[in-house]
Amino acid sequence: MQYEITGDNLQMVTLRLASGESACAEAGAMVNMSGNMQMTTHMKGGLFKGLKRMVTGEGLFMTEFTPQGGGGFVSFAGNIPGKIFALNLDGGEFIAQKDAFLCSEKGIDLDIAFTKRLRSGFFGGEGFILQRLSGRGNVFLHCCGDIMEMALAPGEVVRVETGLVVGFESTVDYNIALAGGVKTVLFGGEGLFLATLTGPGRVILQSMDIAKLASALMPYLPVQHNSSGR
Repeated sequence: MQYEITGDNLQMVTLRLASGESACAEAGAMVNMSGNMQMTTHMKGGLFKGLKRMVTGEGLFMTEFTPQGGGGFVSFAGNIPGKIFALNLDGGEFIAQKDAFLCSEKGIDLDIAFTKRLRSGFFGGEGFILQRLSGRGNVFLHCCGDIMEMALAPGEVVRVETGLVVGFESTVDYNIALAGGVKTVLFGGEGLFLATLTGPGRVILQSMDIAKLASALMPYLPVQHNSSGR
């Protein structure tokens, strides 16, 4: 499989599949495809795997794309402004936030991953459950805003606002800590908690999260009135 990522802040990834190759994506992510591309919707991994995907915020069904009678192409894009990050897995695991998955080669498996610590689940902004990506092949994550990739050395720590963590390798330790003292928490404007990521391993961060985007747009949205005119 070959791929090309195009665009700036509204990126799209185009997968070029040879005969016999397939790609999987969440329903509604497809933008365009060649005329010989066949779409098949099913519960990848069966009902149990489908239900677990629903717990992570993904759909029960996934769509599989397979070209017929030769090679073909299919393109995917996210539903918010941002960039697409290409990740190649070679038998390892990558932990991602719940709504980051866009599409992948057929050999990638999606499962759920529970945060290790109770307070991480309560205060992490992502809940107890993240996505575990494993297998062999390319997987594409959609990030809100711009992307920053970091390679943490053993014991190296980075602290991040919780909603800005796209994902990290399974070797990275994930925890939640208070954002400073009482004054910082009350008046700092950075939220109560920060995600603490400890190496070794690769970490992917984003510059914006959908909650911040929604909050910024809220004052400009039209206000709906009921039938009484109130």
